[in-house]
Amino acid sequence: MALQRHNLARNLALATTLLAGAPAYAADVTFDRIVNADKEPGNWLTNHRTYDGQRFSPLTQINRDNVKNLHLAYAVALGGTAVNENIEATPLVEDGFIYQVDQWAIVYKIDVRSGDAGHIVWRMDPGQDKPPSWSNRGAALWGNFVISVAGYPARVIATNKDTGKVAWETNVQDQAPLELTAAPLVIKDRVFVGASGGDRGVRDWLMSLDAATGKIVWKKFTIPAPGEPGSETWKDHNNAWQTGGGSLWTTGTYDPASNQIFWGTGNPVPMFDPTYRPGDNLYTNSVISWNPEDGKMNWFHQYTPGDGWDYDSISTEIIIDAPVNGKSRKVLAQSNRNGHVYTMESANGQMIVAKPYTNVNWTAGIDQKTGKPVEYVANADRQMYAGTATATLDHNNIKQCPTLGGGNNFWPTTYSPKTKLMYIPADSGCNSLKIDPNLSNPAGVWKGGVATTSERVEGDLVAFDPLKGEIVKKAHWPYASHAGAVSTAGGLVYSAYADGTLAAFDDTSMDLKWKINLGAGFTSPPISFGYNDKQYIAASTGLSRIARGTLLKSPEESEMRNSTVLYVFSVD
Repeated sequence: MALQRHNLARNLALATTLLAGAPAYAADVTFDRIVNADKEPGNWLTNHRTYDGQRFSPLTQINRDNVKNLHLAYAVALGGTAVNENIEATPLVEDGFIYQVDQWAIVYKIDVRSGDAGHIVWRMDPGQDKPPSWSNRGAALWGNFVISVAGYPARVIATNKDTGKVAWETNVQDQAPLELTAAPLVIKDRVFVGASGGDRGVRDWLMSLDAATGKIVWKKFTIPAPGEPGSETWKDHNNAWQTGGGSLWTTGTYDPASNQIFWGTGNPVPMFDPTYRPGDNLYTNSVISWNPEDGKMNWFHQYTPGDGWDYDSISTEIIIDAPVNGKSRKVLAQSNRNGHVYTMESANGQMIVAKPYTNVNWTAGIDQKTGKPVEYVANADRQMYAGTATATLDHNNIKQCPTLGGGNNFWPTTYSPKTKLMYIPADSGCNSLKIDPNLSNPAGVWKGGVATTSERVEGDLVAFDPLKGEIVKKAHWPYASHAGAVSTAGGLVYSAYADGTLAAFDDTSMDLKWKINLGAGFTSPPISFGYNDKQYIAASTGLSRIARGTLLKSPEESEMRNSTVLYVFSVD
């Protein structure tokens, strides 16, 4: 009876405040709302806005014609708890409230209903340690909870949306270096989180938790133990599977029609020394399809078997409805860190096309039927892709293209169903790589070598046709783009850069239509949202450690200061 009285009082309060135009309580975020996200075009309810990972906004108020009038509506200062803070998280938006997460897993609820200011309603600080390499890429909404992750120790946390009070917290720290950095994915009444920290010797996993209680339902490792399927691809005598990597450090996508989760996995460990871990090293550098109910693997495809370049395959697996050979198909398209776009059947991983979107020298190409590098030799101890870009003790300090950061990486690509194109924020440039087996151990932080930035890193925003495998257009910027991109029905693509520039491009010509420099670099993906019939563009400054590294060869930006601020823009 007490619970019924509480729910009745809450519903009456909700009805009253909705009539007043200023809701004190937001409606519960349900599976149905996320599946039908296009019915709420002003909201951004989940990490990619929609389960398909397209990061496309159907809002049209800001368009090619009036984007020149885009101006700052308001700014909200965040952080202030440590030096060199960054923000990599995608903000979530529901009915005039923004939920932003900073580097230290602090969740901010920001009221933006007034349209000309943003006010912090509450902050939830999980009180984690603050190591310099930490990252956090966002939260999820479910019911009346904001569900986020924290590290040191690794935890999944549900916070009451109205009060900012923690409702439940689950510690998942099963290995010392383990981290949680990816935004959770919520499907039905389950929360899915992927383990990070693979580069430091974690055997990574995907975990399902009950969204109401935080109770762990299942956990599936990406690195097989001896005797499990795929273990034969770890042919070493070092028990490398125990520290093998395979991180899931970005957020997966989901197809409700086939009930499949698609998640990309990271590199094997040691990252630059394949001689320590001979074989293909499944299921690293792969896309895996899982059944969300029980964690059963449906199928997988490994992009870079026996990786020695740190080419994690964690870029978003974008789900697209597209015609293939005259028939409508649901396909996956990924802008892989190794420099290629792979498009495949989502039902089974059958390859459709795999072509480069940037400069590549580690392989001569990809077999269009198998999706493997053309030099791939089944069951080999060491893959010698293209030779010149494969480091050995006799052929060392090689030039690696793209850089170990990509190509594209954790900064998300967007797909526009309007133009049928992907827009890929990609680093241009190469680096030097030297294998060193003396670093293939915990003391060497499992690196197995040394990679050095050898030239200036700049940014390309690549318009790419994922069915033809062709670069259509490019927009170049003299600084790296590690913030990702968002496309809109207004004919625009927004991206942000390490030098502090937020820019809008025509989605067809790729001409620059608008830009502003905020004086501090971006690593947080821009989004578009709406409230009270007005469209906004939002992005947060705060440059990550990796993005700061790209400025080492850009001396004119060597003294650029850092700040963590949420900026929101609109047109009159």
